[in-house]
Amino acid sequence: MVDQPLWEQIGSSFVQHYYQMFDSDRSQLGSIYIDASCLTWEGQQYQGKRAIVEKLASLPFQKIAHSITAQDHQPTPDSCILSMVVGQLKLVVPQSVFFILFS
Repeated sequence: MVDQPLWEQIGSSFVQHYYQMFDSDRSQLGSIYIDASCLTWEGQQYQGKRAIVEKLASLPFQKIAHSITAQDHQPTPDSCILSMVVGQLKLVVPQSVFFILFS
């Protein structure tokens, strides 16, 4: 068995951490974003740590769980990691939507 490349390990760890925080206490996500961060949610754009966290904290659901079905992480030329995550959101009310995260 071959060890995962470092970018796979970092990307997988980030995804696990991000969605654990999102599912348990979205207001804590401020530690992940910076003032240059951008988020598009249902066509609305938000820029900056404060605006993004306010939006995520104001979402109308309290309990949610992410079910990740696939994730792919690739290194970029500028020493970053591009992550793509696909899965489903599980709400208290039976409803499923697809999500994709690029980080």
